Amino acid sequence: MNKTIFIQIASYRDPELNKTIQDALDKASNADRLVFGICWQHSPEDTWDTLDAYQNDPRFKIIDVNYKDAKGACWARNQIQQLYDGEDYTLQLDSHHRFVEGWDQELIDMLEGLRAKGHQKPVLTAYIPSYDPQNDPEGRVQVPWKMNFDRFTPEGVVFFLPATIENHKDLTEPIPARFYSGHFTFADGSFAVEVQHDPTFYFHGEEITIAVRAYTHGYDLFHPHKIIAWHEYTRKGRTKQWDDDPTWGERNRLTHEKTRKLLGVDGHIITEEDRLSFGKYGLGTQRTIADWERHSGVRFRDRGIQEWTKLNKLAPNPPVDDYENSFYQEFKHFIDVWKPSLKHDDYQFCAVILENDKQESLFRRDIQESEFIRMIQKEGDFINIPVTYQGPKPHKWVVWAYSKSEGWAEKIEGVL
Repeated sequence: MNKTIFIQIASYRDPELNKTIQDALDKASNADRLVFGICWQHSPEDTWDTLDAYQNDPRFKIIDVNYKDAKGACWARNQIQQLYDGEDYTLQLDSHHRFVEGWDQELIDMLEGLRAKGHQKPVLTAYIPSYDPQNDPEGRVQVPWKMNFDRFTPEGVVFFLPATIENHKDLTEPIPARFYSGHFTFADGSFAVEVQHDPTFYFHGEEITIAVRAYTHGYDLFHPHKIIAWHEYTRKGRTKQWDDDPTWGERNRLTHEKTRKLLGVDGHIITEEDRLSFGKYGLGTQRTIADWERHSGVRFRDRGIQEWTKLNKLAPNPPVDDYENSFYQEFKHFIDVWKPSLKHDDYQFCAVILENDKQESLFRRDIQESEFIRMIQKEGDFINIPVTYQGPKPHKWVVWAYSKSEGWAEKIEGVL
């Protein structure tokens, strides 16, 4: 009961922050062992955003940041990690959570149970189930979640999706994982030192790089087999950092570049200069990227995925006879089309095409009239067209609609 937990919370103009802190304190089996490191990014205009109640509490270490000086989630997380002071464990969160009774001891018991089974450096992480601040506690999902592979984005970042742990009622311990969640991670306190967030990263690329970095530092990832806490995903109607920061796009682009370089996406060869440029935010030495790829069934050099992973079966992936040829390429993307660019009201169908850099067609799908009309009639300024196909990364997408009265309309195109 004397073991301490360093709780990392990066908060950006979030009305859920105080409720998150209070619920963590109220539901802990021993609130005195909690040490909060908070990067409090706030605006004087948000009079509700105050931490006055905790300013003189020795359990709280608060970094006071004017929202105009904020540089994104990874930067904020890195600032917090500099506050780590030898606590036994660390728990990284967002600023919008709710907790079960005794959550702190539950996490410790899970982690130490894994260690007793031979995992020297276990990590508990997941896209945890959701809650709705407007309908709480009734809106809480009452099933634990895991993380499944979703897709490689055009920029080369691996995205994940939450999914139900179907047999959770029969489980007695956490399940093996491939991926890492930025909003819920519990580990030994040393994790806050060994696998720190790169402060130059912005957002996309954070989770897949930390998953691989953690694995190469010798950490084993697991998803909790029962609910520990809930997370609010939408933050609907509330300000995000990118709403206030006109430079976020360039920061995110540079993060994509660093992600491709670090992980060797699309065949990038990591040079000694690359390795030195990442410094302590690079890979560990206890395992290699190739080791993680065998464990996970995801390969970076050609954006490949094994069938075992695509079927959402648990890691580690089993050995196969022809490992090199056991990966296939799947391209998955959402094309956003601005509705005012669709100038007709009598479309018969719409062709969605993917092309390579020689303007050769790699894929075509026709959206028929009824489905296309439904897309146009949905709320919002854009229609979102999902595209999935197996093959190499395209260079360009084309959306080409056909009008009953005018024939082929103007092509709408975008480079990937």
